[in-house]
Amino acid sequence: MTIEYYSQRLLNPFRGSMNCIRYRSADAVTADGVHWDIYVSNETLLEGLPESRRAQVSDIRFGHWSKTRGLQRGPIFPSADFRLMEALGQRVFEALLEAHDRVPFPFRDHYELWLLDRELRPLALLESALSAQDIGRSPSLRWSPGLDCRRTFTSAAAGPLGIDRTQTGTVADYLCHYINSRSAPDPVAQLFRREADGHGTGIAGYHLPAEQRSRRLQPADFPDTFLELQRHDAAHTQLLHDFVCWQAPWHLLRHDLDAATRGAFEQHARVQPVKVARQYRLYPEVVDWRIIDAARVEARLRASRPEQNDAEMVMSTFYIELGPEEAD
Repeated sequence: MTIEYYSQRLLNPFRGSMNCIRYRSADAVTADGVHWDIYVSNETLLEGLPESRRAQVSDIRFGHWSKTRGLQRGPIFPSADFRLMEALGQRVFEALLEAHDRVPFPFRDHYELWLLDRELRPLALLESALSAQDIGRSPSLRWSPGLDCRRTFTSAAAGPLGIDRTQTGTVADYLCHYINSRSAPDPVAQLFRREADGHGTGIAGYHLPAEQRSRRLQPADFPDTFLELQRHDAAHTQLLHDFVCWQAPWHLLRHDLDAATRGAFEQHARVQPVKVARQYRLYPEVVDWRIIDAARVEARLRASRPEQNDAEMVMSTFYIELGPEEAD
């Protein structure tokens, strides 16, 4: 069996990517290109079980690795099963040593679960996976802005929409309610297999009419920001635009941006320097390194001033989140 190298988006909401090196049931994963966690599982426990009885096998932490600190091993269990998993973990670790500086890897999460609006058009991306089976039997059909959004996101549209943005989380809560209200009372979602040219073929549906489940949509039918931005009034358009700009440090992880779009996201991302500093190693391209380097310097300065209060961290329409640690 060959070793696989790929990336997968972290979703609901879009909040980064995970680069993965996989061999059988062992994985080495990183979200920043520096710190890697290695996990192994014993999938032989599932052999012979019918599909209806198959369940997820718990992972065991093989270890944590970074170039500066080396490998820190997880717990060791004296058993035959563990020796099998030990061999798998060692094989992935060897691949990690050879390939860690080749990140970012290509995205392979081509199966996408979309929340649909009342006209059954893609509204918001909920999940993505390498296979249809990885989505699961009962996925969440509710879009979420995420905890980080509740802590740090604000918008120029708060005033026109009557949102009290002095209270933490109110703008995010409003955004959450608004997006989910655009779907049907019983949320409707559809799983698509996306092709290299952007077309999508329906695989399954949730509360979706049967005749729509295998439909084929054009690339333009899928919002390229993973959130539909066009069919809204002016105030809600501003709210959604501000949210996508707030996501800029993560959108820069994508491989499908043209230079103009990437440059615009770099400008938006610079007001969140800690997030840029954590992830810039996984950016496939950079239009203006001066912006990225300035963000990294600002992140180091903030790390040296932990007493800095929240009011000092406001830039433009964003609240900046201090990170718990600086990358190696």
